[in-house]
Amino acid sequence: MDAFAAIDLGASSGRVMLGRVTGGVITLDEVARFPNRPVRLAGSLHWDLAGLYRGVLDGLRAAVTEAGAHGDVVVSIGIDTWAVDYGLLGGDGSLLGMPYHYRDQRTGGVAAEVRSSIPDRELFGRNGIAQLPFNTVYQLLAERESGAQRLDVAEQLLMIPDILAYWLSGVCVGEVTNASTTGLLDPVRRDWDRALVARLGLDDRVLPPLVEPGSAIGPVRPDVAEEIGAANRPPVVVAVGSHDTASAVAAVPASGPRFAYIASGTWSLVGTELPAPVRTEAVRTAGFTNEAGVDGTTRLLRNVMGMWLVQESMRQWQADGLDVSLQDLLDDAEALTSLGSVIDPDLPVFLPPGDMPARIAAECARTGQRVPDGPAEVIRCVMDSLADAYRRSVQSIVELTGTPIDVVHIVGGGSQNALLCRLTADATGLPVVAGPVEGSALGNVLVQARAAGALSGGLAALRAVVANSFTLREFVPSLSRA
Repeated sequence: MDAFAAIDLGASSGRVMLGRVTGGVITLDEVARFPNRPVRLAGSLHWDLAGLYRGVLDGLRAAVTEAGAHGDVVVSIGIDTWAVDYGLLGGDGSLLGMPYHYRDQRTGGVAAEVRSSIPDRELFGRNGIAQLPFNTVYQLLAERESGAQRLDVAEQLLMIPDILAYWLSGVCVGEVTNASTTGLLDPVRRDWDRALVARLGLDDRVLPPLVEPGSAIGPVRPDVAEEIGAANRPPVVVAVGSHDTASAVAAVPASGPRFAYIASGTWSLVGTELPAPVRTEAVRTAGFTNEAGVDGTTRLLRNVMGMWLVQESMRQWQADGLDVSLQDLLDDAEALTSLGSVIDPDLPVFLPPGDMPARIAAECARTGQRVPDGPAEVIRCVMDSLADAYRRSVQSIVELTGTPIDVVHIVGGGSQNALLCRLTADATGLPVVAGPVEGSALGNVLVQARAAGALSGGLAALRAVVANSFTLREFVPSLSRA
């Protein structure tokens, strides 16, 4: 049987998943997991991309071994990661320094400088991308303004999943769903907006040719095939929705078009799927963005800070010596009635790493609300705040598109959070369908399997496979629940 290896890298960990398709049912098994620990160097925050690549190679070796033990063959590899971050390659193909982390503070004030020459309205009218401070375009301009020479000597710019694909295959291409987050793409043509690149004072010679999800990039290099134990039948690297949200949305088990999704992880991406980008002023001022999706679709979505608030809070409590588990805190938080304290999770103060509980308390105090007392109350405040942010985002989707939403699908890690799912159903007044958990990896495998002929049809057909393959939970809104 053909098997498919999905490399799925998140902000805190990476994993390699092994997917198989039998009788129209897809199975997914985790064969390797490894940490993703950013590193601070000379005051700047970077990704340890070499360490991640080592985890990828070890994971692929485990996938080949696991598949072989059952008489299967890994025929292809797909890669999905977070968006906006990039690396620069020299003429010899070597990486010019460690890629910056999007939470690095070097982009502060860059958006305002761009605004002085290209008004926000005009920029959004071209790229359809929400003007967030960590966007690739602002990172590149910050790099240029820093006086660093990397852009001058670089021969190629690749997004993070594209670098990994290059190291595996030796082929330099860019995948369009991740490229769409750079702010340098024409979202209708799904190709680089070279006139915009020139106007920003950037050099388009470093931009790679773009491919769509489902495209074969090339077989793994002979040395890679040898290292992962696949020298006899080297797998092909296949472009998938390399932005992890694009893959997650492809795996949403929706049965109709009128759905909203929440890809819930470190970030929560709240959106809907459309046939084309919407670049109106109303969309821009509402903070929504148009990102390329699988099969030519557009993901109209809004970034919400997500479980980052919980992750940083847990990190702080553990650093303070508190013996706390997330599940215990969620159980305690669910037993509480609402504090009535709701913060805006998207405030810039919550973006950097640091003492999150103190910042949450300070924001509640600043806005005249009850200050959470202890970890369980902090978690309850965060859950209430996320549910309220989801409500506002779903309401905005309806207003901006003029199309009602019938159901909210939560995929990713947050689909396991019953409290968050229940609060979201109550806040939106809509049924919430939770699952599958491994949304990004699953969408990754779906695109690979279709490229190999193991599945066929469009997104509706792929989503029907997901619905038939996994147990989903439904949460019905209850006005009586506190």
